[in-house]
Amino acid sequence: MRGIVAYGGYVPRFRLQRAAIAAALGAAPIKGARSVASYDEDTTTMAVEAGRRAIATSSELPSTLYFATAAPAYLDKSNASAVHGGLGLDPHVGAYDVLGGVRSGVAAVRAALDAATIDDVAMAVLSDIRTGLPGSSDESQSADGAAALILGRGPGVIAELLGRGCSTTEFLDRWRAPGELASHLWEERFVEQAYAAPASSAVADALKMAGVDVSDIDHVIVSGLPTRAVRRVTTKLGASRHAIAADQVTGAIGNAGTAQSGLALAGVLDTADPGQLILQVTLADGADVLVWRTTDALATFAARRQQLISEQINAANCDLPYTKFLTWRGMLGQEPPRRPDPDRPAAPPSWRREAWKFGFVASRCSECGARQLPPARVCLECGCVDQMVPERLADTRGTIATFTVDHLSYTPSPPIVASVVDFDGGGRFPCELTDVDPAQVHVGTRVEMTFRRLYTAGGIHNYFWKARPVGIEEG
Repeated sequence: MRGIVAYGGYVPRFRLQRAAIAAALGAAPIKGARSVASYDEDTTTMAVEAGRRAIATSSELPSTLYFATAAPAYLDKSNASAVHGGLGLDPHVGAYDVLGGVRSGVAAVRAALDAATIDDVAMAVLSDIRTGLPGSSDESQSADGAAALILGRGPGVIAELLGRGCSTTEFLDRWRAPGELASHLWEERFVEQAYAAPASSAVADALKMAGVDVSDIDHVIVSGLPTRAVRRVTTKLGASRHAIAADQVTGAIGNAGTAQSGLALAGVLDTADPGQLILQVTLADGADVLVWRTTDALATFAARRQQLISEQINAANCDLPYTKFLTWRGMLGQEPPRRPDPDRPAAPPSWRREAWKFGFVASRCSECGARQLPPARVCLECGCVDQMVPERLADTRGTIATFTVDHLSYTPSPPIVASVVDFDGGGRFPCELTDVDPAQVHVGTRVEMTFRRLYTAGGIHNYFWKARPVGIEEG
């Protein structure tokens, strides 16, 4: 049995109301909202958050990681290595980028499926930040988010792969040259027609391999950026059993591009029952189809599941101003604080402190038990030298001991809320707060750690950990 053994999704907290876009541009009001990655998030940080949720529910750590996105934080340099570091994985775990188009998400899942064995599991992490020119459908209908699937074999599989099909076609439906901010789109009627044959062929091949008929399917997920083509394929597949498409994510937060199929599948698995069939179709430069069957292990997995996709969708800040969204996206310049711009992070110290900087690994004295943040060779309590044991604190919560709201220090989105956090089990550390209203912060607030980007200087992203109030995604 081969398939999914664990999964996790990440939906950013912020929502941009489509009506706010229309009001700013003098257009007709549009219903709904899209998810928006914060100023300190990118596809790498969101991938870490989705991966943490998947690993927290898995009995095994992945032996290989594939990271897919159409909006990489780096070119030439690997982005998967930063995801690997943020997840605290062993150096022997291979981490590889699968970049470029929306179809890269399917490629990562297929690669992870092929890499999975009885003894090892592989992870596919899909992440995307979507944007478009002001007033475009890409701007209002897109979304930001990430999903992670851990694939393996054996009795722990919660969704078994029964069949898969593929059809590749070269035609222009959307494209974006390197360095361009927004995509170019061809006329939708042509695109709708061009996807019809590849989708039909891939679905037929996948169903034949699975040994099932389309009328046997319980959940249909059709993902892709060509809206009319997605609607046409969904209607055709659902008509045979009068079923409604299972993708409840896209309508709630928008289209997350590379991550859309993973988020939609996670949403279905959150509510599916054992023994159900899921037909997953992805339209991008052709069509890719996967047929899954949930197993009895899904019921056991439900007890370990963390933060349902629906809970993350509902626990949102829906008051993001359109001007702030444009500022975060770099389309609206803003006067920076009157402090010097930060220097770019240096490579040697970042390399030497990788476990701390990316994995948030502290140390604990084996003599007196005192925890050291950041990790140190000499214990601050008893003075012992080189008697430290590494201890990862990324999943350890804490309490705000004191804080200040700083309107002068450099930040892409002022003000900075700086805090001192006392961690459960010992240890105190000053860190920045994120996803927070400064007026709502108080001493005693419970916080959890999240992987973010402090700033970017000289083309180098300075990744580290911030604290955010507990319960943001729990309502």
